Amino acid sequence: MAFLDVGPIRPGHTQIIPRAHFATFELLPVPLLAKITVLGQQLAAQMKRIYQVDRVAFLFTGGDVPHVHAHVVPMVEKTDITSARYILSPETVSWGSDHLLAGNATLLATRELLAFTPTRLP
Repeated sequence: MAFLDVGPIRPGHTQIIPRAHFATFELLPVPLLAKITVLGQQLAAQMKRIYQVDRVAFLFTGGDVPHVHAHVVPMVEKTDITSARYILSPETVSWGSDHLLAGNATLLATRELLAFTPTRLP
């Protein structure tokens, strides 16, 4: 199901939720995850057209409600979906990927701690 968020970040902010109950994101069966993602892509394409934005955020959350749900948010400002990086950074943060390269050692160390081997997607 998809419906407009009752406390939207921006007009058009939509939630996508499965009818079946899954408390957290990692419990979603892959076929259902794919359906939610495809719906998110379809909504994002329409939101770009309707709200005249360059980007639409798509994220799964579960902090407030123990039922997995995705958010699709038209982004007017890069801080619409924010992180400490935007709040704490003294310089302007760009949309680029330089920050990923700078934090590569941290990412590798975390991956090792989690014993995580990334899967290559087609």
